[in-house]
Amino acid sequence: MAIHVNTLSSRGLSTIIRYVLAVPCRKHTSLTTDLIENMDKRETWDRFYRERSDVSNFKNFEWFFGFDSIRDFIMPLLKPQPNSDRLRRILDMGCGTSALGPAIYRNSQWPVHVTCGDISPVAVHLLQKQSKSKPFKAGNPASKLDFLELDCCQLQAWFGLESLDMIIDKGTTDALLRSKEGQSKAGQALKQCLGVLPQTGFLLQFSDEDPDARLLWLERESGRLGIGAAKIGVHEVGTLRGVCYYCYVISPSSTTQ
Repeated sequence: MAIHVNTLSSRGLSTIIRYVLAVPCRKHTSLTTDLIENMDKRETWDRFYRERSDVSNFKNFEWFFGFDSIRDFIMPLLKPQPNSDRLRRILDMGCGTSALGPAIYRNSQWPVHVTCGDISPVAVHLLQKQSKSKPFKAGNPASKLDFLELDCCQLQAWFGLESLDMIIDKGTTDALLRSKEGQSKAGQALKQCLGVLPQTGFLLQFSDEDPDARLLWLERESGRLGIGAAKIGVHEVGTLRGVCYYCYVISPSSTTQ
């Protein structure tokens, strides 16, 4: 197991460093070091997005890839049950300044309530500011979009049990697992996700972690909640910029609740 984690950390950190170096900000060396060691800390991400906000024209920052690369993994799962007009509740967990949440809001023909949540108030404020300056047009007139400062390790402080239909985790668990003190937080975040999803709900983890490592971790962590605590599957997203990405699909079982 240690071999898997070490291999993952090396590859994952090089991916993150590449993203950081592509970002126009003032102090790459210091910020890169902070990200490598403290990606589980609010202060790290406040600094990251604050330094990016100095750029005159705001642009959404996407970890890994944007909506178009993964829309086929997300949108089919939003189709409501026959004769149901209930809003589907979706959380983009650890959204940063990604355009993923607004893209789901704009592109879903079915009514959805999308929450973009992040631990960094700086990132949340930037998304709120963008939304106010250039309001997004909903794909369905009943849809809703909001932005929320939250801690993924304490989701049940904001959402009730079985209150969400989908949680999208694009790199958030990766950031926790690759932090010096983030391993336990990643497990706590998974537990919180499974608690706020019903058995018909989905947690989608998008990651560059190899299935040999991530599936073992998911099985171990969900197993701590009870035998068969989660149903777990994996699909290959594809190779982008020389890195292979995967979509891990996790749903609670009856023993999770």
